[in-house]
Amino acid sequence: MDYINLQNITLLYVEDDIKVSTELIEILQLYVKKIYHGQNGKEGLELYQKHLPDIILADINMPIMDGLSMAKTILEIDSSAQIIVSSAYNEVEYLHKAIKLGIHYYLSKPIHLNELLTALSSIAKNIITEKELIESRNILEQYKYIVDQNEIVSKADINGNITYVNEKFCKLSGYTQSELIGKNHNVVRHKDTDNELFEDLWTTILSKKEWRGTIVNRAKDGSFYIVDSLIIPILDANENITEFISLRKDVTHRELEKIDIQSDLSTSKTVIVKNKKLINEYEHALQNHTIFCHTDINGLISTASKAFRKLLATGLDIKGKSNFDFLDESEDKVKLRKHIQKSIKHCISWNGTLKYNSMSGKVLYLNSSFIPIVDIMGNVEEVLCFFTDTTDKVNLNYGIINTQREIIYKMGEIGETRSKETGAHVKRVAEYSKLLALKYGLSEEEAEEIKMASPMHDIGKVGIPDNILNKPAKLTPQEFKIMQTHSQIGFDMLHGSHQPLLTTASIISLTHHEKWDGSGYPKGLVGEEIHLYGRITAIADVFDALGHDRVYKKAWPLDNILDFLKDASAKHFDPTLLNLFFENLDDFLKIEKSFEDAIEGV
Repeated sequence: MDYINLQNITLLYVEDDIKVSTELIEILQLYVKKIYHGQNGKEGLELYQKHLPDIILADINMPIMDGLSMAKTILEIDSSAQIIVSSAYNEVEYLHKAIKLGIHYYLSKPIHLNELLTALSSIAKNIITEKELIESRNILEQYKYIVDQNEIVSKADINGNITYVNEKFCKLSGYTQSELIGKNHNVVRHKDTDNELFEDLWTTILSKKEWRGTIVNRAKDGSFYIVDSLIIPILDANENITEFISLRKDVTHRELEKIDIQSDLSTSKTVIVKNKKLINEYEHALQNHTIFCHTDINGLISTASKAFRKLLATGLDIKGKSNFDFLDESEDKVKLRKHIQKSIKHCISWNGTLKYNSMSGKVLYLNSSFIPIVDIMGNVEEVLCFFTDTTDKVNLNYGIINTQREIIYKMGEIGETRSKETGAHVKRVAEYSKLLALKYGLSEEEAEEIKMASPMHDIGKVGIPDNILNKPAKLTPQEFKIMQTHSQIGFDMLHGSHQPLLTTASIISLTHHEKWDGSGYPKGLVGEEIHLYGRITAIADVFDALGHDRVYKKAWPLDNILDFLKDASAKHFDPTLLNLFFENLDDFLKIEKSFEDAIEGV
């Protein structure tokens, strides 16, 4: 695997084992730009504050300050800090603490080099992408500033009629914008200008080439001024000229100061060359590297950069196409178009990440900005659309979410394994909970979060003694009281995290044994005092538990289970949710059967 993207990355490595750290540093120095080494969390924190490395790799168990305490302090300084923690102890407690801190990379010791390099490379790629985005934005802002502050700008249509002038143009010529818009550029042409110059100018720009030269213009009061001019033809998707953009520099003073003309000429040329070079570099970057297009107010594309075509429309004639045509089918195109066009009509830019399909079939996630361009009357005449490809970053986030989901399932299975249950129980409960949430009317996003969190409903069982948890007979009142504490134990383990998923899991753990009539535990909540997430998971948990063998009982027949649930309506369970369960019983049974089929196919 190619790890070239690590060459510009700095790494802080905190490890108290000198032998381990010496060997690993010798290898990592071959890949990263710079590596700093600390022997405990306190040294690591000092090195982080001094050097601000791109990535931190730290052991958990260290003297003076452990790795997780150091990571917590660093994340308080910079919540986006990229941290990898490692430990020779594969304990749920460390994994849980790392998740709560927001650390997404956890490596077991001894560290496997390929696994470490892959993690470092993945993080580095994300960091480099972020830096490139910032650099691209900075280039664009510099270009805008240079053009606005240093150049006299105008736009004209194919016939030479003025469509736009900036404030510097008006100030130099003495005309107002309203006196210039719609007029031919001849309005500022000086009578003594050589006709051959204008013939050369028009011949050049109509052949789709840039024209550069010095022109004497006439001001409104009859005086003259001299400008160095750059005129650029703008082409549409069919390579037809749509308009001309002119950039000028006032060089009147330079031309008139004959005594110091050589010095002034040299200085002015230097400024013009620098500005033109920056503009040319920007124009080249814009056309070849920036993903953008021009559209009308309805989204029809008039021009598009090479980068846009390469990414989205390779080999496609985009004439008559809308930028909304490339949206993925999973996006609500009609709703999005209305929402975006509403912002455009009110002269408000719209920005957001959208899912697209390229002509090659690749799914892309693009940060999309739609910027309305208004005329002097305040009417929107076109829209500039800029896009930034964040596909890798989004896919990385999805990968992190999937990793979190897997960790949640594994932690849920740990709780079930201690009580000699199968991991299939938590997976079935997760699917049942999502289905019931959707039937209740919750959004896909909220239902998915309940699905991901519900496997943790009995995680508190890790704190219950084995002799009680796996007792094959009925529990004594004192034993049952101890068993009931697992809801509070689970809540105490999970609450307080900055991760929304763990917050949801803590709610479910605490409330899934509460009962509608107030006879449940641990708090004896009544009716809608019980959080909706707990009420949903309670039905899913009991339905699955009754249908499968447990250490203290055999699986019940389906008819007995359904009779029990009906009898428990408005006593144990939320009656509205239970009605939805029975109305969609076939869908729940399909989920159960799919797990049985999966087992048979093993």
